[in-house]
Amino acid sequence: MTYSEMFNSAVYRRDTVDIAYRMAGNGPPLLLLHGFPQTNFMWHKIAPALAADFTVIAADLRGYGDSSKPPTDSDHSPYSKRAMAADMVALMASLGHASFAVAGHDRGGRVAHRMARDHPDVVTRLAVLDIAPTASMYGQTDMRFATAYYHWFFLIQPAPLPEKMIGADPEFYLRTKGAHWGRTEGAFTEAAFADYLRCFRQPETIHAMCEDYRAAATIDLQHDAVDAGKKLVMPVLALWGASGFVGSAYDVLAEWRAVAQDVRGHAVPGGHYLPEEAPQETLAALQGFFR
Repeated sequence: MTYSEMFNSAVYRRDTVDIAYRMAGNGPPLLLLHGFPQTNFMWHKIAPALAADFTVIAADLRGYGDSSKPPTDSDHSPYSKRAMAADMVALMASLGHASFAVAGHDRGGRVAHRMARDHPDVVTRLAVLDIAPTASMYGQTDMRFATAYYHWFFLIQPAPLPEKMIGADPEFYLRTKGAHWGRTEGAFTEAAFADYLRCFRQPETIHAMCEDYRAAATIDLQHDAVDAGKKLVMPVLALWGASGFVGSAYDVLAEWRAVAQDVRGHAVPGGHYLPEEAPQETLAALQGFFR
């Protein structure tokens, strides 16, 4: 069965925000969170196998996929990782899961990190895929980082500059960004790319994604500063692409050990898109950690 056939789709409403998600499997609950510029479909190569051992919930972050794109405000708080994390905690509670494990890739990893900060009694285990902590990456900004992650500085520009520029040709931007980060030709299946493009070409999604990054450069850093020096206590797994930027620019394990007590991890083949570029290696690592 395909991911779409196996995983039932549903929508959870939290106040005025709808969170779209897919769910399948039996066993302990495991929440999967996608990154930019994707949707929950990014897990399609490994989620069915995970569902053999876990109740897997793959959700679209607010602002992405089929979830709501709520209005923003002057400090971008509706798109803070705190707000996004609270969505997911409420979603899981609505499904009967007072505690659960979580794996987040890219932006989803940053949401998961904040979730572990704000809800340490809820998150039992945390896996972060191809990221170092946000504050650390901003704090070590140099020309190499600014070149490789130019979008961090482009997307945070005041609206509507990045929105208009991306909106002029969303498919070109999506394909270019995928090629920029990926190292494995053909990693994106036609079905996956079609789902990403279906959502990415919507003006409200482009704006929401920019707000996600604007929040990361402002209110999220304020939240991180309050937590400086406090270490996460739950086990953390950090994975990164062996040919990607993060692993080459940072000592990934050291960066996570600066913010968490119990950290393990390693590189997997390919670039940024671990579950799509190295599905078997990523699956094995997640199975071993969450079991």
